[in-house]
Amino acid sequence: MKKLITSALIAASFTLTAGMAHAADPAPKTIDQLLQQIKTERATQGKINAKREAEFQAERGDKAALLKKEKDALAAETKRGKDLNQAFLDNEHKIAQLEADLKTAQGDLGEMFGVVKGEAGDFAGKLINSNVSAQFPGRDKFISELGARKQLPKIDELEKFWEEELFEITQGGKVVKFNASVTDIDGNVETTTVTRVGAFNLIADGKYVVWKPDLGIIQELSQQPDGYMVSAAADFEKATSGTAKVYIDPARGTLLNIFTQKASIQERIEAGGIIGYIIIALLIFGLLIAVERLLTLTLAGMKVKAQAKNVANPGNNPLGRVLKVYTANKDVDVDTLELKLDEAILKETPALEARISIIKVLAAIAPMMGLLGTVTGMIATFQSIQLFGTGDPKLMAGGISMALVTTVEGLVAALPLMLVHAVVVARSKSVVQILEEQSAGIIAEHAEKRAD
Repeated sequence: MKKLITSALIAASFTLTAGMAHAADPAPKTIDQLLQQIKTERATQGKINAKREAEFQAERGDKAALLKKEKDALAAETKRGKDLNQAFLDNEHKIAQLEADLKTAQGDLGEMFGVVKGEAGDFAGKLINSNVSAQFPGRDKFISELGARKQLPKIDELEKFWEEELFEITQGGKVVKFNASVTDIDGNVETTTVTRVGAFNLIADGKYVVWKPDLGIIQELSQQPDGYMVSAAADFEKATSGTAKVYIDPARGTLLNIFTQKASIQERIEAGGIIGYIIIALLIFGLLIAVERLLTLTLAGMKVKAQAKNVANPGNNPLGRVLKVYTANKDVDVDTLELKLDEAILKETPALEARISIIKVLAAIAPMMGLLGTVTGMIATFQSIQLFGTGDPKLMAGGISMALVTTVEGLVAALPLMLVHAVVVARSKSVVQILEEQSAGIIAEHAEKRAD
């Protein structure tokens, strides 16, 4: 088609050139010249047309040959596609047949492979988190690869799998020491001796440490458990023979990690808020008053007891001042002396009972303040629920902590205050009782003298 268009353009160009050439010829002057010119042009045009027809015929033959070639190629590709499709179907059939033959040949091995694969996957997870891996890292690679494999394991691989399980069992019953790098809570790394208690715990420098498989490090706990547990761990680490007591984590580190989230005493006090601090202030204030009263009354009691043994020489103490009143009124009658001594005892009583009632009031206020904190905390909890719903318990934790902690603080403050109040009252009454006993004895002795 391209050649045809090219030939047409060439012919048109030739005709145009010839026309221009003829146009340049002088115009015929006679009819004969005109006829001769027409014949000449017809002959020229015929040659051009004949050439064009020859070109068209030649190109037509080429096009037919090209078309035949393309049809033959299409037929060949169609046949090749059918052959490939048939080959694909035959291969699919062969694969299905071979898979069926493989399953038949495997027999019980297929079930065994499933068991091995599942057991390897579970055991790999145990190895990753095992404290034994802190001493022998990288043991889980082969087991993890075995659990992810799609083909049957070999005999030596199964034996290696069994050996790893046996090794884990034997190491779980040993207490060993090894050198390793330990990361403290500040991120500092130090190489030290680590004591491994089976597969349960790791101890380093008298403290519990944990194996972090995701980071591949041994890390110190951000918060150690109770002091008696840490002390036992330190003693166990220092022991070289015999038996030693140590607290182990049967969950292999899980419980120790939970201990790190346990709130300290300071955090619990802070959870009580301003009301909790007020309760603590009341407790401290009441205890200070109680201590002052106990010291004062104890000293006064000692002086009174000493004065009771030496009534002839009155001193500067409650009983001595009562005796001075008697000395100054020896000549009065019994009734007057009794009134004088009662007045003296009444003067001494306020000093002995001073500020004792404050301790009782503080003991009553402390639980009431705790109740106030409880109500305040519950209000804050309900406000959180109203604003954010119950989807996130952490939003309610602050109010609940205040509600619970202030109640505990109020009770903890009230109990010792009530106890020391009872002690102080008893001590005060004992001193007043001595004064009253001595006063009664003096009045009786004076009455006997008057009767004589």
